[in-house]
Amino acid sequence: MNQHEHPVRQATASDAAVVAELLDAFNREFDTPTPGTEKLTARLRHLLAGDGLVALLTGEPVNGVAILSFRPSVWYEGPAALLDELYVRPDVRGQRFGHAMLEAACRLARERGAESLEINVDGVDTDARRFYEAHGFSNTEPGETEPMFYYYRNLI
Repeated sequence: MNQHEHPVRQATASDAAVVAELLDAFNREFDTPTPGTEKLTARLRHLLAGDGLVALLTGEPVNGVAILSFRPSVWYEGPAALLDELYVRPDVRGQRFGHAMLEAACRLARERGAESLEINVDGVDTDARRFYEAHGFSNTEPGETEPMFYYYRNLI
């Protein structure tokens, strides 16, 4: 299958509820806390109307979502791009919906002037790591052998 068989479109604020439902399902599938669809929908209506966050959708009915955030960067002329989430419903995995969304995310990041696309993946999530590595992503910088690490600290 190629991407033309799985068109990807950019979500608008009117898609906030479907994006929220997919993100909520993603977190529930992996036993991760979620604020629930109502709160997510309200946040997404606001965020999708702006320029810093983009949601990509695929499938009819929608069965996959990718969330990208863009922020200014001192290291590049264009923005820093981060793939915050990529989720495909379990019943349609393996049909290249994720591939279509990832390719669309890379294309959009390039179009917006980003020089790289960053992704954070849990170390134990070997399926996601294998997926991203198969698409040319690496957790080592060019010429280095040690992996990069992502650190975070809860502030609330």
